[in-house]
Amino acid sequence: MNSITRRVLLACTLITVFAVGIAVGKNKFGQPKSIVHVVTVKWKADSTAEQRQKALDGVKTMATEMPGITNVWLKSEKSQGKDAAFVMEFKDAAAFKAYADHPAHKKWEGLYLPVREESATSDITN
Repeated sequence: MNSITRRVLLACTLITVFAVGIAVGKNKFGQPKSIVHVVTVKWKADSTAEQRQKALDGVKTMATEMPGITNVWLKSEKSQGKDAAFVMEFKDAAAFKAYADHPAHKKWEGLYLPVREESATSDITN
């Protein structure tokens, strides 16, 4: 192997190592087409802790009965002046659209609406 070939191979190796180092150092993320339904809630003053918990637990029950809900979050770390927050992830726009009229949603509203003073909702997708 002549010196020019060695230099070219060395340069290619160094470039490859450098490129791999840059790629490894970057955060990787996705941009899914799912829809995230974020709800913050202020409970009614006369609602009980048990009623509130049943409403939040009802989100899990609804997710087991309704096709298209892929994930739920129920623990609120920070909820912008509200008492609680929960999140549901829908696999796609069709699942999210079906949510409003689904029997499991209507059943859950029977637990949730009587104890909810007000809520704010954000629906987020890519």
